[in-house]
Amino acid sequence: MEQQLRLTIEALRERQEHEMINNRDFGLLHNADLRQRIHARTGPPTPDDLDELLATVWKDPDVLLAHPRTIAAFGRECSRRGVYPQSIDLYGHMVPTWRGVPLLPCNKIPVTPTRTSSILLLRTGMEKQGVIGLHQTGIPDEVQPGLNVRFMGIDEKAIISYLVSAYYSAAVLIPDALGILDNVEIGRES
Repeated sequence: MEQQLRLTIEALRERQEHEMINNRDFGLLHNADLRQRIHARTGPPTPDDLDELLATVWKDPDVLLAHPRTIAAFGRECSRRGVYPQSIDLYGHMVPTWRGVPLLPCNKIPVTPTRTSSILLLRTGMEKQGVIGLHQTGIPDEVQPGLNVRFMGIDEKAIISYLVSAYYSAAVLIPDALGILDNVEIGRES
C-alpha cells in the first residue's frame, strides 16, 4: 500500500508541475505580462535571443527553463556560431548556463505540432519579488506540504480507498519576474 501511495503522489506531483507551467488560470506560460514576451528572431533559439530575453528580466534572474529539445536546438545554434556556453554543477549535475543563468530542462513546456516551443526566464522568491509557488498548509491528513491523503474506507471486495489531494498555485509577484521567448523552432523533421 505504501508503494502504491508513493507512486500516486509522484504522479500527482508530475501533474502539478504540468499545471504550474500550462494552467490557463495560474500557469506561467499564460501569466507573463505581454511586455515580457518576445519572439525568436530567426526561428531556432540563438544567443542573441537569449540575451534579449535576459534584458526582460534584468534584475537578478535565477533560471531559464526550456524543453530538452529546445535546449538541444540552442546548443546547435551556439555550435554553429562557435559560441560555447559555460556549465555549472547544480546539485551534482552539470547544466549549461547562459550568461551565468542555469538553463534547466523542463519537459512540461509544450512543443507544438509545428515544432516550436518557448523558453522561460524566472526570478524566484518572495524576497526578490519573483515567481513563487503557493500551497495550503495545515490541512487535515497532510503528508507533505499542500498534499493530504484521506482514508475513504474499505469496500465489500476488501479494496481500500484513499483520496489524495494537492493544493497549489503559482504567482508572479511583479511583471518583470517572468519573461518568455516564444515561437522558437526546435528543428525540422527529417
